[in-house]
Amino acid sequence: MSDTADQQLQQLAYKTERAAAARLAARQQLAPAQALRQVLTLAAGQAGLAQLVADRQAQQQRSELRAQARNAALAQRSAQRQAACATSAPHDAQDSVADVQVWQGWFDGSAVPNPGRMGIGALLCGPQGQTIRISQPAGYGNSSEAEYLALTALLQAAVQAGVTQLSIRGDSQVVVNDVNLTPQAIAAGQGAAVLTGHRQEVCALMAQIGKVELRWLPRHRNAAADQLAQQALKLRPPAP
Repeated sequence: MSDTADQQLQQLAYKTERAAAARLAARQQLAPAQALRQVLTLAAGQAGLAQLVADRQAQQQRSELRAQARNAALAQRSAQRQAACATSAPHDAQDSVADVQVWQGWFDGSAVPNPGRMGIGALLCGPQGQTIRISQPAGYGNSSEAEYLALTALLQAAVQAGVTQLSIRGDSQVVVNDVNLTPQAIAAGQGAAVLTGHRQEVCALMAQIGKVELRWLPRHRNAAADQLAQQALKLRPPAP
């Protein structure tokens, strides 16, 4: 199989499958690509690996279309709010709002196995070319906790950098949906109770920054943060 095909399988594999492939490669001394093919072939069953690839590609396309629709709706609401502010603000305030430039952030967290050792990764980019990379072990827990810890680390770095506007993307629907719950939904008991402490810390950090937008994106479009999280799993945990 070509390198391109191997890269395609890497992009289509779920985190749990990549973790299983890593364990298989270590146990049987296989090349990572060969181990991943074995894991995905087993997952495909009688339908075959080619059908699994076709199904995953179709699933990614549907996810991207849904994400584009959500992001378009968010962008429209944001534009409406900004237009309302610009209309009511004095002229000098309008100029200051127009001059504000938005930072961009991406985050990802992994747990191997799940639950298991956690690694977190995040990338923070400023409008003037500033770049902050985060890649570190994060103890023991599950994948949702790892994702939340990665988002927390990203926000902490943004606060330290003096960021006042931040657009964040992550591939964890659990975390993105949990953070974006309305106060009414939280009061009604929606959201993951075991993640309440993480949500509260994240919301407190967002409040320090000011304007923060958090969006979901498909995992294959979050490669930079994912790579930093995977690198973190290879690091030796800090001594107690």
